[in-house]
Amino acid sequence: MQLQEYINRRLADGRIASDVATIINHLADAAIAITQTIRVSGIEKDLGAETGAANADGDEQKALDVMAEEIIITHLKNTATSHILSEEQDAPIATGQDGKVMVAIDPLDGSSNIAVNVTVGTIFSLMPRQDAPVACAGRDQLAAGFFTYGPQTTLIFAFASDTAPQCFILDERHNQFIAMGGAVEIPPETKEYAINAAYSEHWFAPVREWMGHVLAGHDGAYGKPYRMRWVGSMVADAWRIFQRGGVFLYPGDNRKGYADGRLRLVYEANPISFLVEKAGGMAINGCEDILDLQPQSLHQRTPVILGAKQEITRLKALHYQYR
Repeated sequence: MQLQEYINRRLADGRIASDVATIINHLADAAIAITQTIRVSGIEKDLGAETGAANADGDEQKALDVMAEEIIITHLKNTATSHILSEEQDAPIATGQDGKVMVAIDPLDGSSNIAVNVTVGTIFSLMPRQDAPVACAGRDQLAAGFFTYGPQTTLIFAFASDTAPQCFILDERHNQFIAMGGAVEIPPETKEYAINAAYSEHWFAPVREWMGHVLAGHDGAYGKPYRMRWVGSMVADAWRIFQRGGVFLYPGDNRKGYADGRLRLVYEANPISFLVEKAGGMAINGCEDILDLQPQSLHQRTPVILGAKQEITRLKALHYQYR
């Protein structure tokens, strides 16, 4: 089944509005254009080269960061999107359209991996238009998802009315996204985890204790061996969890400026947490469900711990214990 047919079925049964459908279709077209840019432009231009500019959070922008954002904005300006909230920009971008939907985007997640040919992606969140504009709590998202650009270009997304996310893969011969598998479900138990262990000396007590049990394997409190997987691109690590289970952790730590983690609530944590809960998993910042957080600013950061219910429940209990 093609993406267009999938969307049309939801339009037909009244589960989504036409403006939301159009936005998803245009985001898919943008992802196809980004895929083509990566395949062709990488030969003639260093897509991982720094541009000399910085984004709203002070991170050095790569060439592909800028190109991906320009492609997405161009496509969204042809929809009923009223404002585009981009991780790369200080303020919302008004499109001039009087629509009822705002779209938050991380145009290129994992851009530090461009130069070494590791999977990167685009994360998106559709939200009801609000005054200011300000971002809504994660539970109020209209739809959310992400694309990955790697050996294959893939898409996983869900509408608010869906009970589970659906995955698609790009058939580059015909520039069509085709459904793969059925409804996505994250198994409640796992033996795989993703975390950047380089920062272990800086972790707060709950994560240190959980990791101690994990590393003890059969002799630990959890009584099983675990395997670590870490790509360093959130979309790549998340895609793996949606395909075969696991947990992902980017916790806060005691380094200066990292107490609230590094990931952005609006652009990264909320969209992927939306998908995780739809798939039967959990997503927390420690003690709270991420989707219950009300963003106080567009570039607010949050610790992110998500995936298999059993492990996230354990981590949540440990965070309460050390409060």
